[in-house]
Amino acid sequence: MPENSIRDTVQAALMAADDPLSVDALLKLFGAHDRPSRKEVSEILTGLAEECEGRSFSLVRVASGWRYQINQDYAAVIGRLWEQRPPRYSQALLEALALIVYRQPITRGEIEQVRGVAPSTSIMQTLTERNWVRVLGYKQVPGRPALYGTTKEFLDYFGLKDLKELPPLPEPRAQEEVDPQLKIQGMSEPEALAEPTADAEIPEPPEEEMPPDLPEEAA
Repeated sequence: MPENSIRDTVQAALMAADDPLSVDALLKLFGAHDRPSRKEVSEILTGLAEECEGRSFSLVRVASGWRYQINQDYAAVIGRLWEQRPPRYSQALLEALALIVYRQPITRGEIEQVRGVAPSTSIMQTLTERNWVRVLGYKQVPGRPALYGTTKEFLDYFGLKDLKELPPLPEPRAQEEVDPQLKIQGMSEPEALAEPTADAEIPEPPEEEMPPDLPEEAA
């Protein structure tokens, strides 16, 4: 099959597909007599991605394969085509998801240790129904709690090829920035909060100034 025909077939498939397409899935579009090599398809995908530079859409590679998607700058405008509003998620759900993403595999009990409260059944059900989270196995401790981790669908939804593309966690702030009131007369936090030891010299309070002697009254 001519290269242009292979290219057009690959592009048409990507535009028609609801989900990302891998190289293997694209190869299945061709018969045994006209099937291109994996290298040819990969080069065609790279070329199509380069052609999208500077346009309102891109061809991107995510965990499950390749897909066309609208660039972020146009997302709000294009969203007006659909009346249904995007789902809104609670802070508790997003916190649970973030812990699973960055600390997987993780149990519900370990999430509770960090958050102070265990994620509710409805939160875990929402995450699994969205296919963002799945059970990876069971921890070998009493009770054998389930270990949760993310899925390819999670990576696809957020436009990631793998977990290495996740943004890094922010560095913990210095304690002085968290609570500036801990600064006591220029002392560091350990110095300010330390109890005096038995050998420490404790300065005596300044002596009270005595009033000047008054002249004796004449007898």
